Amino acid sequence: MPPSFGGPLLGIMAAKDRFKRQMPGRIAGETVDSEGNRGFVLTLQTREQHIRREKASSNICSNEALVALAAAVYMAAMGPQGMREVAEQCMQKAAYAYEKITAIKGFEPAFPGANFKEFAVKVPGKPEELNNKLLEKDILGGIDASPFYPELGNTMLFAVTEKRTREEIDTLVKELEGWK
Repeated sequence: MPPSFGGPLLGIMAAKDRFKRQMPGRIAGETVDSEGNRGFVLTLQTREQHIRREKASSNICSNEALVALAAAVYMAAMGPQGMREVAEQCMQKAAYAYEKITAIKGFEPAFPGANFKEFAVKVPGKPEELNNKLLEKDILGGIDASPFYPELGNTMLFAVTEKRTREEIDTLVKELEGWK
């Protein structure tokens, strides 16, 4: 599901039948407000579970049911084999891109280990400048990780899904090879 200007979003949690009653009804996430103060938000909660139904003042919410329906239709249309195929393509294409990008001089893995769709790469120079160069070629590059994780320095997070072709990945690599 696309972010759609802040939501609704889709997250799938799964559990074996014997564990379903042990799944959390609420998950709190840590955040920072606009003034830099630490805060907590309910990231997952049953709709208005924290107040009594008779005292609920609002039934206006994002239509999570529509999001769930769209996901259910997609998964039903894909079937178990289709879902497996998508996952395998994501892994294979991300691995191919990772191997090609980290083989370029100056582009180094930020972390060891396997990845699924996304991987972090230390890049020579500023990620923002690199992304601007890629945009000139109509290529959407990686996310500059430095505003979120300054300790990583010049690191970009790349994402490769089943939708990317080998030619598109090779074009990205070619443009990265010409950088710095």
